[in-house]
Amino acid sequence: MFGKGKHTEKAAMQQRAADEEAARREEEAEEKEVDPLKDTYEWIHCIIVAIIVCVLLFVLVARVIDVRGSSMLPTLEEGDKIIITRLAGGYHNGDIVVLQKDSFRREPIVKRVIGTAGQTVELNFNEGTVSVDGKVLNEPYIFEKTYDSYHIMDPLYYDIYGIDEKEDVGDGWVRVTVPEGCIFVMGDNRNNSSDSRVSTIAFVDTRDVMGKAVFRLYPFFKLGAIYGVDGRDG
Repeated sequence: MFGKGKHTEKAAMQQRAADEEAARREEEAEEKEVDPLKDTYEWIHCIIVAIIVCVLLFVLVARVIDVRGSSMLPTLEEGDKIIITRLAGGYHNGDIVVLQKDSFRREPIVKRVIGTAGQTVELNFNEGTVSVDGKVLNEPYIFEKTYDSYHIMDPLYYDIYGIDEKEDVGDGWVRVTVPEGCIFVMGDNRNNSSDSRVSTIAFVDTRDVMGKAVFRLYPFFKLGAIYGVDGRDG
């Protein structure tokens, strides 16, 4: 009787072990069925988050702008794609910016900052030079010297530019002071650029600036920073 009891107990233990092993295998099988769905869900979640982050970056931080026209030659050409951002600090002389002025056109336009608030910009159309606060700018980025005055010397627009005909206009030159909250911009292709020399653009309110150009995205063989070694030369 005693031996029979031991045999029964051993059999019961073996049965419990077999049941536990079967349960473990069944649980593993169920986990294997769930894991692929879990992995798929995690991938979809990551993709959605990445898309949202990219959208926020391009809406709030940066965006891609197509360059149109030839006013920024030779620095930027028609069809170039550039990245602009509002988070690159304030606007400084030499920065390339994208702005929108409905008085000129609704499409974004790309120009270079020549003068900022409080600075005096002097354009000498005889010598083709541009001076800021009495210092002639070194402009290696321009296509050719600045000989075209467009409308800035037209007496009809003196009020727009705040020009004193007796003090700010000479024989072939004009001097303007940039108002607070504004910038004075010009294209690098100086004699083929509608910019702050045109009354429909004139001084640009910084609130009309969409952002500062920081990177060229296309064409790919020009991929990289737009500025030169000193950070301002094109």
